[in-house]
Amino acid sequence: MKRSEINRLIQDSLEFFDSCRFRLPAWATWSPEQWRGKGQEAREIVENMLGWDLTDFGLGNFPDRGLILFTLRNGNLQGRGSGKPYAEKIMAVRENQETPLHFHWNKMEDIINRGGGNLVMELFGSTTGEELSTEPVTVKIDGLIRKVRPGEQVILTPGQSICLEPLVYHRFFGQRTMGKVLVGEVSAVNDDIADNRFYEPIGRFPKIEEDQSPLHLLVTDYPNYL
Repeated sequence: MKRSEINRLIQDSLEFFDSCRFRLPAWATWSPEQWRGKGQEAREIVENMLGWDLTDFGLGNFPDRGLILFTLRNGNLQGRGSGKPYAEKIMAVRENQETPLHFHWNKMEDIINRGGGNLVMELFGSTTGEELSTEPVTVKIDGLIRKVRPGEQVILTPGQSICLEPLVYHRFFGQRTMGKVLVGEVSAVNDDIADNRFYEPIGRFPKIEEDQSPLHLLVTDYPNYL
């Protein structure tokens, strides 16, 4: 992805969050210059990968298969920094913009529609060989137990949430014609380096063409500025 595209998408997401009256911490809009020299002060942010995270999953087609999110809080499985046993993210999901099928080996998470359009989720259980199971999946939607057929679409309207256990494959996207979705995630500690199992072999972080300077830093930019 080009840095100019990333800058534009972050600015667009800031405007969307603001329209939903969802506020980010002050450092979310720091410039790269404001980050310099804050390595010790911002240690928890850096070590726990808090902040802007944008990906096209290495597929080069962000509008169709991509995600932009902001990690608000997180612990650290390596024992560094914060001892928090939980994480929280906020995401901007566009109509028909897919986050591809994946599961987490360790993380339990609640996916929450916090506003905007409807969020469509497709779910599969997994086999011991990490293939798609043909058995129904049992989930909880707002605390209510529901059995879901393999690949069945679950539509979360604003205010609804779903709890996903580890090893449950899921993909999601915004429902067509309903507008962007403000999606929250509350979970156990998040580890995007080692706890994502994508069903197809794709990447987690984008390759960036630096055609202009960053407007705001991504979590993968921190080593270059701090």
